[in-house]
Order: sequence, then structure tokens, then C-alpha cells
Amino acid sequence: MAQVEKKAGLLRRSSSSKKPLTEKVVLMYDEIFGVEDPAKNKPRFWEELFLMKVNLEYLEGKLESLDGDEVTKIRDNINRLFQHCVQTLSEEHQIKVVNALQTLCALFRGVHQKNKSTSGFDIINVLMGFDKAEQRMKELMESLDALLCGDGSESLKSLCLKLLLCLVTVTDNISQNTLLEYIMINSIFEAVLQVLSVAPCRTQHGYDAVVLLALLVNYRKYESVNPYIAKLSIVDDENTLNGLGMVISQALSEYNRQYKDKEEENQGGFFSAFTSMVGSMFIADAEEKLSVQTNEAILLALYEAVHLNRNFIAVLVQSHPEVDIASTPTTPVPATPTTPLGTTPPSLDLMNSAELPLDPNLQTSNLLITFLKYSSIVMQDTKDEHRLNSARLCLIILTCIAEDQYANAFLHDDNMNFRVNLHRMVRMEQVLSAGTSLHVQWSEPYSHALFFLTDLMVEFIVSHMMKDFPMDLYMRCVHVIHKLICYQKKCRVRLHYTWQDLWSALINLLKFLLSNETTLLSKHNIFPLMLLVVNLFNMFITYGDTFLPTPSSYDALYYEIVRMHQVFDNLYCMVLRVSTNAGQWKESASKVTQALVNVRAIINHFNPKIESYAAVNHISQLSEDQVLEVVRSNYDTLTLKLQDGLDQYERYSEQPKEVTFFKDLARSISLNVRRNVSLNALSQDVLLKEFSTIS
Repeated sequence: MAQVEKKAGLLRRSSSSKKPLTEKVVLMYDEIFGVEDPAKNKPRFWEELFLMKVNLEYLEGKLESLDGDEVTKIRDNINRLFQHCVQTLSEEHQIKVVNALQTLCALFRGVHQKNKSTSGFDIINVLMGFDKAEQRMKELMESLDALLCGDGSESLKSLCLKLLLCLVTVTDNISQNTLLEYIMINSIFEAVLQVLSVAPCRTQHGYDAVVLLALLVNYRKYESVNPYIAKLSIVDDENTLNGLGMVISQALSEYNRQYKDKEEENQGGFFSAFTSMVGSMFIADAEEKLSVQTNEAILLALYEAVHLNRNFIAVLVQSHPEVDIASTPTTPVPATPTTPLGTTPPSLDLMNSAELPLDPNLQTSNLLITFLKYSSIVMQDTKDEHRLNSARLCLIILTCIAEDQYANAFLHDDNMNFRVNLHRMVRMEQVLSAGTSLHVQWSEPYSHALFFLTDLMVEFIVSHMMKDFPMDLYMRCVHVIHKLICYQKKCRVRLHYTWQDLWSALINLLKFLLSNETTLLSKHNIFPLMLLVVNLFNMFITYGDTFLPTPSSYDALYYEIVRMHQVFDNLYCMVLRVSTNAGQWKESASKVTQALVNVRAIINHFNPKIESYAAVNHISQLSEDQVLEVVRSNYDTLTLKLQDGLDQYERYSEQPKEVTFFKDLARSISLNVRRNVSLNALSQDVLLKEFSTIS
């Protein structure tokens, strides 16, 4: 009883005349930061240390506060602490292992933070010592591998992945993180794949595993041989690939759902009614409210899977009933730091939703369809650099998909129909006339995935003609369309798509480029984009009979060219002017001039015929049917020039064009992961409760 009273007295609030009590673990940290070996006179020092709850904040702060000379003096003790952390990971005492993992994270982060302010500071030597580094890191990676692949605590697996994320992201530029060389040598690739291939483990840890894999694949990928790239490219295990696809799909689905919920908050009632009255007053506010930060880490993982692994395309297009994640009941998850919408992993229930009983009446979906929905949100707004890069990555992924034969076979399959809710920006005239919200969804009846992909490209073309013109995105967008049409021409696929929407969008794009020639030429070479657009029309003119659905579609093409002849006439005059004058754009403009030969031949052939028909029949303005009649009856006398190479294109290659983009992207993701990774998510009480139930 006396002992209890004494213990209680020690915990009682101290009087103002006494110093507050210091945690024992902090006192032990202070001993480590001394010159002497803390275990010299205390043989059980390290054993006791790892039984105590880690004070991450104090440990990291202490490391950061030391100057260069002080670090040198205590280097041996830091080496000892690192060594004992690694040794403790192989013990059976679960709490000690947890504390060792958290201590390692504090060491990695604290020492790297110190390195930022101190030049000539060698991280490896301070943490482990040069002579022991290889062995220590080998032991560490082996222990983490064993913990991830074992049948032990899920909390330990979670901490292992978070420690690895912490280790990988301690530097802004992951390629400058010298510690990652040891992760390249002592691969944990198979352990990460096992996390993804086992359903219960994937449910808890799949998100962290996928983000970790995406970052490791981008370590010095252009400077040296990265084994993670080679290994990812040859993965063929169905469970593993499906697990990877499931994590990505559920993360994107969660983002789509969150965006939809946020969108609905801004629709209806007062806001909708008022928008119709005052229009632009609410545009900035509405766009800000619906501005959702994207999840580049998951997007990068999708890119690497699609780009590197041919087998992953099968996962991309594998259909399954669509789960309504908005109505799926969710359970509380451990508290994590506040993060922007779209950067956090889905809740555990959502990660496991694909294994719940499914309603057979639910719509069919797959990862590609989910990604198209995601892209339709991301590509709406590209006004800042962050969103611009997200849209760029979406278009790069779509480029890889458009080049893949298996993906194209799926996209063009008559038996694979979907109903997709895509998002688009409502134009100002629609807002003023109808009082609608600025962001809406639209969907077509069940149809080919190709239709929705083409709709997405058309929507981008018509909605981003602005002063700060995203030239790079337009080039990629038109390239995607061209590659899809090349496949249709090659395989003679005839789909009943409303091609007039595409033709109209392309002509309006040319009109915009012409109207803003001076402004755009001061920033961009606009002629390659013009050439791409003109050659798309040349594809339809030359090969349209192989993929347009009906002869009337071919007639409609000619009608559209003749109807909008003024745009093509103005384009010809402009490129002829530039190509005949000395200047930096002379050669580029000359190519457009040559490409316009068949378009001009059509205009010059049919316009006189139409004028003659109108004069003979005393009609001031012909109807569409009358113009089409003239077109159909005068094909025989039309002479066109055969143009070579229209159905050829340069395949996507990451190097050298995209190197800077992916380096910057990996840096951005590293910063974001480092800000949001938390090793404090699990309290000591939670851990004790879990470990007490482990048999």
C-alpha cells in the first residue's frame, strides 16, 4: 500500500518550486547523446530502452539541434543505437520491435534534417559507420523482409512499410538518397509483392506498398540499372497483378467519390439559382471549392505498371461489377495527419470492397473505366502547375494505352459495353442560360470504352482554348486520337461514333490558333499541332472508307470540310505567309502547307459545284441535304494526292523527353509522402491490445 502511495506521489503535479519530472526515455536519450558509452555501467541499458515508448519528437529534435562537431563526438553512440535497433527487430518481444522501428525512423529523419544544414556531413558514417554500413543495412532489410512476409502482427507490417517510406523520402530528390543503394542491393521487391497478393494484407497495407514501389522504381532510373524496374517488368503472377490493380482502382474510385460528394455540395438550391442571375461572380469560388488535389503517387504507380509490364494491360481491362463505394459502410481508421483530398489511402472497408457480396444488377466497370472518370476530373482544370502535371501524367498513361494492341482490342470490342459518368466543365454560355453548376457529369447509354476515351479527348480540346495555352497537353491529346484511329484503320474497325463532334472540335482548335497567332507564337511553335490536326483530317480523307461506319459518314466529313472552308483557307494563307518569309518557323509552316493539299483540293472542287447548283436552282442558301447531294454526285471527278506516312507514328519513349518531368514528379511525391507518413498512428494501448491477442 505504501508503495502505491509513493508511486502516486511521484505522478502528482509538482509544486512550483520543483522542476517537472522528465520522462525516463528522454533521460536515456540524453545519455546516448553524451560522449560515454551509455551501456558501460548499465548492461541492461539497451534492453530497457526498447521497452519504453519512443519520444519521436524529442529524438528527432535533439539530432537536428546538434552542430557538426557535436555529431562527430557522439557518432559512436549513434552507431550503437542504430546497431541495437537493427538487432532488436529480430527479437520476439513485439513492443520492443515496434519501438525499434520507430527509433530507426527518428534516426533516419533526424540525421537527414541535420545534413540539410551542415555541409560535408556523411549520413552513412554517422548512422552506421562506413565499415559496418553494408552489414547493418543487409541485416535491416532482411529483418523488414521477414516481418512483412511473416504471419505476425499487422501493426508491425504497417510500421515496416512506413519506416521504408520514411527511409526512401528523407531527401527531396530520392535519387540523391545514398541509403537507397542498400535497398537496391538487398531487394524487398518480393516482400512488397506478397503484401499485394494476399487479400487481408493488401486490405491493410496495399496503399503504402504501392506508393513505396512507385518511388523505388524511380530511384536513379536514368543513371544506373534499377533492379526494381527489371523485376516489375516481368511480373506475371495473376494474384499479384490483380492486387496491384485493385489497390490503384480503389484509390482512384475513392478520389472520384470524394470529388462527386464535393461537387454535389455545390449544386442545387441557392447556388444554382443565383449562378444563372449573376454568372461569373461565382466562377472563381466554385472552381476553388471543386479544386481537389490529385494523388500523383497512385497515378505514378499506374503509369509504371502500364508502361513497364505488358501483363498489366489484362488487369487494366478486366471487368467486374462496380461497387457503389459511396454507400459502402466505413469503419473508423487510425488517426493520421490532415492531408489534402485525394492524397490519403482509401478506408479499410473500401480497400476490401471488391471481396464483398456484389449485386448482379450493378454496372460493369474496370480499372480503365475508373481511370477515365478520374482523368475527366483532373483534366478539367490545368491552371496551376500541380494540376497541369497531373493532366500531363494522365495523358501519358492514355498514350501508352493507345499504343497497346491488347488494350485497343478491348477498347474496340463490340461485346464490352459500359456506362461511364465523365465530368466536364460547363461553358459560360451554358451557365448564364441554364443556371447549371460549373462542373457536371455526362454519360451515354452503354457503349464502347473507346467512345468515352474519345469523348474525353474532345472535351479537353474544346475546353482549354485559353491565353495560357497548354500546348504540350494538346499535342498529347491529338496524338492519342491519332493512335486510336491508326488502330481502327489497321484492323478495319467500324464503330458508330459521332465523328462530327471530333471534326468540329479540331476545326475550332485551328480557328483558335489562327485567331491568337501572334500571342501563341511568342511562346510556342504552333505549327506541329496544326500539322497533327490537318493530318488527322488527311487520315479520314485517305483511309476513312476503312473505318468510318457508313458511306454517309464519309459524306458528312466532306460536308464539314466544305462548310468550314474559311478556316482552312485562312490557315493556308497564314502558313504560306510564314513559310515564304525568312524566320524560325519557316520549315514547320512549310510542312503544314504541304499537308493541306487534299483539304484544299476538296474545297476547290466542291465549292464551285455547290455555287453552280445554287445558281441553277435559284436557291440563296442550300440546306445540309442539298449540299450532301452535290457532294455525293461529284466524287468521281475529285482528284486527291496519296500522302505517305499518315498511319505511322513515333512510339512513346520516356527517355529523353520525359526525364525532367518524372524527376520533378518523384520529388513532389517524396515531399508529400514525407509530410504525411506517420509512425504515431498506433497508440501503445492499441499495440498492447493487439499483441495480447496474438497466439
